[in-house]
Amino acid sequence: MTAQEIRQLYLDYFKTKQHAIIPRALLVPQNDSSTLFTSSGMQPLIPYLLGEKHPFGNRLADSQTCLRAQDIPDVGDNRHTTFFEMLGNWSLGDYFKKDQLTWFFEFLTDKVGIDPQKLYVTCFIGNKTYDIPKDTESAEIWQKLFMTKNIVGKTVDIGSEENGGLKGMQNGRIFYYDDSKNWWCRAGGINAMPSGEPGGPDSEVFYEFDFIKHDSRFGKFCHPNCDCGRFMEIGNSVFMEYLRTEDNFIKLPNKNVDFGGGLERIAAASLNISDVFEISLLRPIIDELEKLSGLKYQSHQESMRVIADHLRAAVFLAADAVVPSNKTQGYVMRRLIRRAIRFAFDLGIEVGFLENVVSIIISLYIDDFPELKSQDKLIVDVLAREEKIFRQTLKKGLNQLNKLTGKLITGQDVFKLYDTYGFPTELSVEEVYRLDYQIEDDWQINFDKAMQLQRNRSRTAGKGVFKGGLGGNTEIHKKYHTATHLMYRALRQVLGDHVVQHGSNITEDRLRFDFSHPQKMTAEEITQVEDIVNKQINNDLVISFDEYPTKKAINELGALGAFGDRYGEIVKVYSMQDKNKGQLFSLEICGGPHVEHTAVLKEGNKKFKIIKEESSSAGIRRIKAVLI
Repeated sequence: MTAQEIRQLYLDYFKTKQHAIIPRALLVPQNDSSTLFTSSGMQPLIPYLLGEKHPFGNRLADSQTCLRAQDIPDVGDNRHTTFFEMLGNWSLGDYFKKDQLTWFFEFLTDKVGIDPQKLYVTCFIGNKTYDIPKDTESAEIWQKLFMTKNIVGKTVDIGSEENGGLKGMQNGRIFYYDDSKNWWCRAGGINAMPSGEPGGPDSEVFYEFDFIKHDSRFGKFCHPNCDCGRFMEIGNSVFMEYLRTEDNFIKLPNKNVDFGGGLERIAAASLNISDVFEISLLRPIIDELEKLSGLKYQSHQESMRVIADHLRAAVFLAADAVVPSNKTQGYVMRRLIRRAIRFAFDLGIEVGFLENVVSIIISLYIDDFPELKSQDKLIVDVLAREEKIFRQTLKKGLNQLNKLTGKLITGQDVFKLYDTYGFPTELSVEEVYRLDYQIEDDWQINFDKAMQLQRNRSRTAGKGVFKGGLGGNTEIHKKYHTATHLMYRALRQVLGDHVVQHGSNITEDRLRFDFSHPQKMTAEEITQVEDIVNKQINNDLVISFDEYPTKKAINELGALGAFGDRYGEIVKVYSMQDKNKGQLFSLEICGGPHVEHTAVLKEGNKKFKIIKEESSSAGIRRIKAVLI
């Protein structure tokens, strides 16, 4: 069974369980400033897990594209990828543990055909500090499910991952781990959760590749959460019923189910192959790289895996209106593309290879993600342009290297060429020898030290995005979100109807808004926009919303949306209206949150002010504005 077939089988299966199939969200989160990318299937559903009513009901399913930039250094082994699809299903206060675990087990064993003898599961051992009980209910459900396949579901208390290496399997089938492994929230374990974050105990399913021998570097004994590669997690059912407060936990309004299963990993398990790059969504990319390089995958696995993963991510970023740049999401996209080119250099592929590989990637997804078909030329152009720029960057790196003549080249020098100029390390060393320069004997050690410091800085920065808990739900966030709607309408009045939103980001300090416009705004145009927004704030427009069929909202009502957004059959449309004059100022498709009337924005005698207008990318301008 191909990965594409498994994806469709999953969605069809949950349709039979009365789930509404919702479209994937963009890789760049909308109305959520807490993270750069959609890194899990539940992320776009946070408001509904917190209690807001979803327009499609309380049973939902999808296949969500995800990106985890923090995994970039790990790509190259047999299972890590930055880009992946997460099969998801949710119960918003409807079914709970029994139905969820039963359905997933049935899907894996009866639908996909995975051997139940190779499945192992984990449950939450409990937390005495916060008085959260051991999840014996899930364990008992699993015991009954395994019994239907004539498997003894023996339970084993493990605790921490370190304990797993000391205790081993103990002939177990169901394993209890602590909150570092079997508690799920976006920020990590219980102790890492910020106030306002939802989470809960989870039950994970692992597939055993029994042909892989345990590597003692990862502990004396093997166990499901061991990193040696013998076990691979393929699904995680989170029982999301808790909300973190300042000093404890309280129950959410509903007992929710948040399930996520890695499509690529389930596909690998269905084939009993431990290498996810051999599945139908990745192997054709590897085949193309073999063709272009004349080399075999088995002898160049790391390079081909990095290229295949990174370009898949770049293709979907381009489809979601991200362009390479030196900031935020664009920086990560640029890093992914340039790493792919660097590893292509390892394979001897030097010029113009992106177009070939990108076309293969688009062909693999085009039937299930039609947005790739409508934007295929744009995607190829964006990536090919970055490849051309990077080829020029290589020249700059060579020039910088030439300036080092006469001195001992250090590992720090090599790292600077790599980090600042995007110059491949192998090429740096090759050029050093070609030019007959001297390089320190331990350059690799010093290079690795500099690289590790950079990774530590990146990971520290990555952890910081969760410090404020859920982005976009405080009063100031609501004010800036409302101001964004007012500004969008004002921009179209001043500049014209060609202005279309290309992204936004809201923090407690400012709003940021990207929009299509061919040139820099004049000072007079900026003042006009500010005056319009402040006038509508003073008019105290009333803000409300209704739900409409998407076609009616866009085609009949003329509601605005963001470029690249995809919607389901029903959307939420917010209006801003002068009730005294009966005039409608703004009508926009949006998920919120907003204030109830615009005069709230001027509390404390504040006014709307544009503090910066600049280029974001070709044909796209960026505004930053504040209430001051």
